Amino acid sequence: MKLHGKKVLVFGSGKSGIGAAELLAKVGAQPVIYDGNKDLDKETVIKKVPDCNNIEVYAGELPEEVQKRLDLVVLSPGVPMDIPLVKSFYEQGLPVWGEVELAYRTGKGRVLAITGTNGKTTTTALLGKIMSDAEDSVFVVGNIGTPYTSKALEMKDSSTTVAEISSFQLETIEEFAPKVSAILNITEDHLNRHHTMEEYIRVKELIVKNQTEEDVCVLNYEDDVLREFGKAIRPKAIYFSSRRFLERGIYLEGGEIKISNGKTVTSVVRTGDLKLLGLHNYENVMAAVAMASHAGVPLDSIRKTICSFAGVEHRIEYVAEKDGVKYYNDSKGTNPDAAIKGIQAMNRPTVLIGGGFDKESSYEEWINSFDGKVKDLVLIGQTREKIAKAAIACGFPEEHILFCENLEEAVRTCAAKAKSGDAVLLSPACASWGQFDNYEQRGDKFKEYVKQL
Repeated sequence: MKLHGKKVLVFGSGKSGIGAAELLAKVGAQPVIYDGNKDLDKETVIKKVPDCNNIEVYAGELPEEVQKRLDLVVLSPGVPMDIPLVKSFYEQGLPVWGEVELAYRTGKGRVLAITGTNGKTTTTALLGKIMSDAEDSVFVVGNIGTPYTSKALEMKDSSTTVAEISSFQLETIEEFAPKVSAILNITEDHLNRHHTMEEYIRVKELIVKNQTEEDVCVLNYEDDVLREFGKAIRPKAIYFSSRRFLERGIYLEGGEIKISNGKTVTSVVRTGDLKLLGLHNYENVMAAVAMASHAGVPLDSIRKTICSFAGVEHRIEYVAEKDGVKYYNDSKGTNPDAAIKGIQAMNRPTVLIGGGFDKESSYEEWINSFDGKVKDLVLIGQTREKIAKAAIACGFPEEHILFCENLEEAVRTCAAKAKSGDAVLLSPACASWGQFDNYEQRGDKFKEYVKQL
């Protein structure tokens, strides 16, 4: 579709929506911004898109006459596909894209795309650094924080785009086709949006939808769903494993990451030489190494980058030591499986802050992973009663469960409970919404409150 002169509704006025509106304005389309929040400050939104003259902004309700004049709809990732307004776009026969689809169609070069329930941001950041160290024109975009649409028009035929892609973004792809893709793992998440695990898995697997036999998909051999999925896909399946030798693939053995091509085995790196800690991070490294090597980066260059990479903000991030207590920010632990990784990385008695927005997750597996490390559980947010009930049912002592009204109070409570030699960990197992705009804001506030102690 040629976008010049087309009337395009951008549904959502956050980062992704503004990025899409700016891109559309630059290619000569006529973007119309709509947001379901009736209290939206329209003037603030208009100022965010200075390149678009006389932009229309609607909040709360979308006038029927505006909908009838549209040529295309671009949905922000946070907009569910099953709400009546979105359904009406389809009934009207309008093409409905996500911002990833819009960026892909207007961008150039090749795409390396990563999805999965956990580990996406670390793997994307690491792969982005590997590619940037090896090539001149590299863009790291998507769910990692930089909207894909904000960089699409800067891309050249020689560019490589490394994209973190969420399930919300995969729902609306049509032509999006990465040269190398990866699905890191699939565990229960976002069931409030996708409703069933079957649907969540189906959407994650859409990342290979338009890949060809010449393309590659990197998969976790230790994930039962993905191991089977790899047998039936069009692109070449490349597996990684943290638990067993693979005749073809990349695997962890005796504290060393190795690659086997079926004939020879090559050592990539000893885990002791990495700055990243924990088995989950070794899996992230393996996925990034597999993707980079299949994108043509020499192993020596890959090895140099992975040994210098120190991780990402908000993911088991060391914050400070106060009175002998170490504070860690794992705000990106937005679901139980991610939060399990946070607990597993702790090597001292831990006072844990959990709770937040309810994504309809179950918390028993997370609580059972405490393994005697968690001495006190400090709960905040919408899910605090639900988590407390699950914790008691799992045998966690009720007298060691504390409720706080907000994160600031929780940090002070943890400081009072923790003793020298302990750790305080923010790893909420829940989304941040309700009390914060996103997990980054939650993590930044945690760090601020810790520094004030």
